[in-house]
Amino acid sequence: MSRRIQVTFDAHDPRALSTFWRDVLGYVHPGPPGVELAEGADPLAAWEDFLARIGVPEEHRNAKSAIEDPDGEGPRIFFQQVPEDKVAKNRVHLDVRAAPGLQGEQRMAALEAECSRLVALGATRLRRDEPAPPLSAGFIVMADPEGNEFCLD
Repeated sequence: MSRRIQVTFDAHDPRALSTFWRDVLGYVHPGPPGVELAEGADPLAAWEDFLARIGVPEEHRNAKSAIEDPDGEGPRIFFQQVPEDKVAKNRVHLDVRAAPGLQGEQRMAALEAECSRLVALGATRLRRDEPAPPLSAGFIVMADPEGNEFCLD
């Protein structure tokens, strides 16, 4: 029997980092438990109201955040606040599949376009690895706003 997974990020600012990854992946912030969100309602505002209502002090309301695949296929991604800085390269990273089925210059052009979009969201471009058939189709290494490396693949 297979298991579902959740990917967890340590973060200084869980709300901001979850918003970045929401926009990268096309995910959504879920609403608070037991709260029906009206069409177009802001789930982060609903969380703020919910946490205030249950007595969570304001300084603790950004301790956690999560995003989910609206189609229910990808893993839930959870963000937890930690005090320490990131000090080394990730031992695990995400590959964002931005050019499935494409090859050569068409693939790299699609990756470059996605790279530009993500830089506008706050990512940093680290390097481009050119295609090296048959082992690599080429990819772009990036970092999220808190320095976590990921690849556009």
